[in-house]
Amino acid sequence: MRCGFVCFLWVLDLPPENLIKSISAVPVSKKRRVADFQLSIASVTEDSSSDCLAPDLNLQAQKLAERLKCDAVVSEISAGPGTVNFTINRELLAKTVLQQVLKDGSEYGVKSELFSTVPKQKAVIEFSSPNIAKKFHIGHLRSTIVGNFIANLKVALGHEVIRMNYLGDWGMQFGLLGVGFQLFGNKEKLKTSPLQHLFEVYVQINKAAEDENTKKLAKDFFRKLEEHDEQTLSLWKQFRDFSIDEYIRIYKRLGVHFDEYSGESFYQEKSKEVLKMLENKGLLQKTIKGTGIVDLSEKKDLSSFSTVMRSDGTSLYITRDLAAAIDRMNKHNCDTMIYVTDKSQSNHFQHLFQILKLMGYDWVERCQHVSFGLVQGMKTRRGEVIFLEDVLNEVRSRMLQNMASTKTTKEIEDPMETAEKVGLAALIIQDFRGLLSSDYQFSWDRAFQSRGDTGVFLQYTHARLHSLEQMHGNEQLTDINVACLQEPDAISVLQHLLRYDEVLYRSSQDLQPKHIVSYLLTLSHLAAMAHKTLPVKDSAPELAQARLCLFQAARSVLANGMKLLGITPVTQM
Repeated sequence: MRCGFVCFLWVLDLPPENLIKSISAVPVSKKRRVADFQLSIASVTEDSSSDCLAPDLNLQAQKLAERLKCDAVVSEISAGPGTVNFTINRELLAKTVLQQVLKDGSEYGVKSELFSTVPKQKAVIEFSSPNIAKKFHIGHLRSTIVGNFIANLKVALGHEVIRMNYLGDWGMQFGLLGVGFQLFGNKEKLKTSPLQHLFEVYVQINKAAEDENTKKLAKDFFRKLEEHDEQTLSLWKQFRDFSIDEYIRIYKRLGVHFDEYSGESFYQEKSKEVLKMLENKGLLQKTIKGTGIVDLSEKKDLSSFSTVMRSDGTSLYITRDLAAAIDRMNKHNCDTMIYVTDKSQSNHFQHLFQILKLMGYDWVERCQHVSFGLVQGMKTRRGEVIFLEDVLNEVRSRMLQNMASTKTTKEIEDPMETAEKVGLAALIIQDFRGLLSSDYQFSWDRAFQSRGDTGVFLQYTHARLHSLEQMHGNEQLTDINVACLQEPDAISVLQHLLRYDEVLYRSSQDLQPKHIVSYLLTLSHLAAMAHKTLPVKDSAPELAQARLCLFQAARSVLANGMKLLGITPVTQM
């Protein structure tokens, strides 16, 4: 619709692609009737520098509004503060929006003109990346759901995505874990419950971690690993293989998959090549203690440096990350490489990108660290959360309890699966409502409210709209009388559907899911209000068909947005 509307603004004598970005759909307001589109004067005026005065922009808006004339498309034009506002012919609005939503289906919004100049890219996204030595804990949940959202969004927009899980499967902690397993390990428990057992072993050996003899044994074990000692490597491989099997099971519950399981262990040899390259380029310096460092300071006075090698010559986490980045770029030749981790690792990635730049890899400009804050206060009924699976079980049991105590709950085929999907929606929406970089206080009570801005409310709205379609025939409606959709609540839903492409565009630019979350919550509230005031049941056939088509379109966009966030919409609740 935006493209046809641009033709109307030929008087501005600007390229269509410039105009498309300057026109935005007006957010729906509960308090007053709003226009459908607005044109920002500042974005189309050549002298629109930041010091351009508001009165000047208001005057220009007034003048442009007077020059433009209404036609078959635009029924009303008015000037606002620095904007020109346009109201579209109501029947045309309804017809165009509904046809577009139902025709494009899952591609609605992503086919918008806003994306016409965005080149299709290949992206490697590294996310989740737990440590095998430690159980998959709640901190990894954020990395997993954020990375999954970014991957889903990029795939929806037509980009090629490689979802990568870069496991913490190497390093000195494996020396400690190996020694611990030799002392406290049980091969049977390793097979049946690998992550739980390895965690128990790690806790036990950690008590003796400061003991000089334990330290020496751990160093020896890790050195043997680096030297490919057969027995040591065999034990490590069991740790890794059993752990990956259990991770895959947990990811399945989250609805997440990976294209590649990589890990630090892949780069123990290549990290030696990296150290050689750093040495050849004159970037590697030795300290008195014998460690290898790279000077990152501007004045080359070692005021900022990164340690890349231990005194015994073994590699460090950053060395393996350097090798991994170089290898990925050689292998995938991607346009962008995204790392999704918590913000405590910001310094690490800053150093990683600086070293790659010093090594002469210009593609480092295309690498990005998407950081997120910490989740505080997440406890189960049994106390502090250590493991993700505890959270998933808690989510499911709380949701089952809520569903059992709600009078409106229908007879459901698989209540366990529904509870899990609704519970995950509750977790994801609470997590995605704010800026990713913010820490947030988790609240079970807030997350599981069935009314208000929650994932439970989104699922409830979707199930309710699906039930409405089932009740009144769920075939796709095409030939409807749009003149029946002129009530304010119907117009509000249509206006909001009009904005979906802009919200997707905004999220694609800053990789923040909060824009989509806010949009879907508003859509659910608008649909709930329309459901109350625009009954399908007992209405005249023509009116019922038109309203059903409106609710179909709302449910379709709601489902699309939820899937992008990593939520599976439920049809019963």
